[in-house]
Amino acid sequence: MNHYPKSIRNLIEQIAKLPGIGNKTAERLAVHLLKTPRSEVELLARSMIEMKARVRLCRHCFALADGEICGTCSDPGRDDDVLCVVEQPADMVAIEKSGAFRGRYHILQGVLSPIEGVGPDQIRLRELLQRVSQGNFTEVIIATGTSVEGEATGSFLAERLKPMGVRITRIASGVPMGGDLKYIDQVTLKKALDARHGV
Repeated sequence: MNHYPKSIRNLIEQIAKLPGIGNKTAERLAVHLLKTPRSEVELLARSMIEMKARVRLCRHCFALADGEICGTCSDPGRDDDVLCVVEQPADMVAIEKSGAFRGRYHILQGVLSPIEGVGPDQIRLRELLQRVSQGNFTEVIIATGTSVEGEATGSFLAERLKPMGVRITRIASGVPMGGDLKYIDQVTLKKALDARHGV
């Protein structure tokens, strides 16, 4: 890398700080940007600066938004009776891509993790309880991950929400489509058996 001019070395160092990108990939991207027309590089730089300037958390659900309210919360065609609770904005995006859900969302912005010092006050729990108590939701779907922290967070949310008289459900987890049982880990297989349903 020392064979490159300082400006390229600086760019490689900055790109390598991105998650999942090592020095080799950063070097390839930097050289690619060097060969890219200036107008495209400027467009990329402007897009990054604009994203940092404009993107904030939606004041209703805490999704990423360009304004006060995200597109999902401002959509009048959504089902106001069902609320889906997820850990991060990327989880909401994944569910939206599936096309399987048309209700409202609440993004916790994390999970409970006592080891890392993340308690109920560090996630959007207070706001969730307030939304459910003031809203007309008939069901709250807990869609936290299946990690130890995700499961613990899901159980904690269920305990806090039950007294509110709303139906609490948890997304099913188990064997993926096309999965071969002999390659599935024991925890996933147990969850699949526990969540079995009639056919």
